[in-house]
This record gives sequence, C-alpha cells and structure tokens, in this order.
Amino acid sequence: MTKLAVVLFNLGGPDGQATVRPFLQNLFSDRAIIDLPAIARGPLAWWIAKRREKAAQANYALMGGGSPLLPETRRQAKALEANLAAARPESTTRVFVAMRYWKPFAAETAKEVAAFAPDQIVLLPLYPQFSTTTTASSLKDWEAAYAGPGTSRTVCCFPTAPGLTDAHAAAVRATWEAAGKPTNIRLLFSAHGLPEKVIAAGDPYQAQVRATAQAVAFRLPELTDWEICYQSRVGPLKWIGPSTDDEIRRAGAEGLGVVVCPIAFVSEHVETLVELDHEYGELAHQVGCAPYLRAPALGVAPRFIDALTTAVTNALGRSGGARPDGPWRCPQDHAKCACRTAEGATA
Repeated sequence: MTKLAVVLFNLGGPDGQATVRPFLQNLFSDRAIIDLPAIARGPLAWWIAKRREKAAQANYALMGGGSPLLPETRRQAKALEANLAAARPESTTRVFVAMRYWKPFAAETAKEVAAFAPDQIVLLPLYPQFSTTTTASSLKDWEAAYAGPGTSRTVCCFPTAPGLTDAHAAAVRATWEAAGKPTNIRLLFSAHGLPEKVIAAGDPYQAQVRATAQAVAFRLPELTDWEICYQSRVGPLKWIGPSTDDEIRRAGAEGLGVVVCPIAFVSEHVETLVELDHEYGELAHQVGCAPYLRAPALGVAPRFIDALTTAVTNALGRSGGARPDGPWRCPQDHAKCACRTAEGATA
C-alpha cells in the first residue's frame, strides 16, 4: 500500500493565558504580517505583543483561557482522514496539523511526517482564499522545515469549491430559519481584513472572498440583500472595506437586522467567538440592528469535509506545484497568486 500524508495548515492560537504573549510575538514577527527588516521587526513585534497582551488575554478568557482552534482543527483532520480512508482504501492515509504561530509548529509536524515516510504529500491550507499573509506564509514555513520523503502537491486555494459554498449556505439558512425566517434581514459576509497596500501589490485574497460570497449567495435565493465586509482591523494603515462594524451600523440605521456569515473562517476561534459574537453583538444591540444572527463556522460539517476530501483527491491526479481546487482562476492582475508563480506555472 502506498502512504499518503495530508498536512492541514492554520494560524494556531495560544493554549492558555501564559502563551498569549509568545503567540502574539510569533504573529507579528512574521514578515508576511509586518514587512520590515528583521532588525526592526523583532523589537516591534515584542512591543506590540506586550502592549496587546492583557486585552488579548481577556478575549481568550471568554473562551476558557485559550484558543479552540487546535482542537477544532484536529477534529477536522480526523474527519478528513476517515473520509480519505473510505475513498482511497488502496492507501494508508494520515492527516497531520501544522500551525503557523503556535504549537504544533511546522518543524514539529515535519518530523512526524518524515517518520511516517509518505510516498505522496498533499499540503492543504485551511484558508479557502489564498493570501500572502496566510497561505503563502504557512507554505514557506513548511518548505523550510520539511526534508523528508514524498512527492508534494499543494492546494493553494478553494474559494468556489462546491462543498465549501454548500456548507456555508446550509449554515446561513439553518441560522435564519431557526430565528423564524425574519424578512428585515441583510446577509453580511464577514472576512478578515487586509491593508489596501497588500491587495494593491497583487494579493488575490479580496477577489477570492468576493467569489466565495457570490457562490454562497447564489445558493441562498431567500436572502437577496447581502454585502461583503471586513473585520479585525489593526494598526494605522488603510484597510480594505467596508468594515463589518460600519455595515452593522448601516443596517441598524436602515431598520434591518443581519445574519453574519464568517466567509473566510472554517473554524471557531477568537474572531468568531469574541469579535463577532461579543463585540459586534453588543454593537448591534447599541445601534438597533435586530435581530443579530451569526452563522457558525464550518467545523466538521460533512459537506465541508467532503470539499477537503475532493481537494486532496484532485491534487493527487495532477503533477506537483501549487494549484487551486476546482475551476477558480485568479484574474491576470493578481501577480501574488500562488498558481501564477513560476512553480505553479511550470508544474
């Protein structure tokens, strides 16, 4: 039997109050996040982590002290492994998890994968929409860490994968129906924001978020009033918009409620459980935006796990390099798209 290793990538999160600061320092030390020389980036990351530590600890305290992202990702890995075992009985398959900014780091996971000695490896970031700040950073980290056997293929993105968009649509519809199908409602697709300069440099993230939102909205003809918005802005730079909080205020001013779909998040974590549920929920109450509904992240929803399974099996059917799963292709002006790099173009 051949051996197949699948590596799931995500950002990671602190596992307790004492690890909040080192997690933040790892995050802001990444050049994909703060594009400065190391001599300046290191001290700045230390200062930002120290300054944000208490506020971040308070947020994680609302979730029991640490992030639920790793346990959720491990559940996704287990579900995907079961699906692949059924779909590919001719292979021995293991699904591994590598986090970018907290344990298990890529270096640790790389050793586990090498010990497994796979014939084939599929690298599968759990960021449906590619960005240099997430997918590219995680893959670069992995490439520096892994020196073991196996032929590698990379799923660089899957923004319009049917299982992904079906699962989002099902979650939104279930949330809306559970609230009694209110008619005074606007659907907000909320994604993590990025500075405008990142997009201007050719990052395809915003275009891919739009593609995902359009595909989900197509599956929800009951909810024709929808907008894309962005959350989690930090720092002085101008970010892409509109912001999620501004859209909540606008809906309240228009006498509307909202149902929020976390369109770029596949797991519950601080940006869904705290920012969306607590901070924006309170804002909605203050500005009269009612009802305020939030669809869950995808987690181990069967259709989403099916999408990941399809992404892996499709990747195994092609040569190496970085490729999106499904028919999606980035517009020509998105030079930072992974499948437009020299590796992807020649694969």
